Amino acid sequence: MSKQPLDLSTALAGFDAIWSPRIVANINDYDVRIAKVAGEHVWHVHRDTDEFFLVLDGELDIAVREEDGERVVTLPKGSLFVVPRGVFHKPSSKEGASIMVVEPSGTLSVGDEHDEVPGHVDVTTGHPL
Repeated sequence: MSKQPLDLSTALAGFDAIWSPRIVANINDYDVRIAKVAGEHVWHVHRDTDEFFLVLDGELDIAVREEDGERVVTLPKGSLFVVPRGVFHKPSSKEGASIMVVEPSGTLSVGDEHDEVPGHVDVTTGHPL
C-alpha cells in the first residue's frame, strides 16, 4: 500500500470489472476495498464478520434475510450500512454504483456460504489496485 493519499475517483477509473473489488488500503487486519457493481450479486453470508458498505456513487440495494422475512435496504450516494455477521444478504444495483467495503483481510466476496455464483461475479478476497 502507498504511503501517499489515494484519490478514489482515479482508482475507480483504473478498472472496469464489476463485482471484482480492489484493495485500496489495509487497516490492522482489515481490507478497505472499492468495487464497481451493476445488476445482482449473490445471496451470501459471512458467519464471523460484519460487512461495511459505503456508496461512493450511484445507488445500492441490499436485500437482507431476517427472522421476520426479507427486506431491502436502499443506499443512495453517501450512505452506509453494516450487514451484521450471520445475516444472509444480496447486494444489487439497477443502474450501477461504486462502493467501498470494509471487512477482515482474506474475506471472500461471496461469503462463507452462498447460492450458485453467476459468471459476472468474481469470487475473490480482493485484487490489489
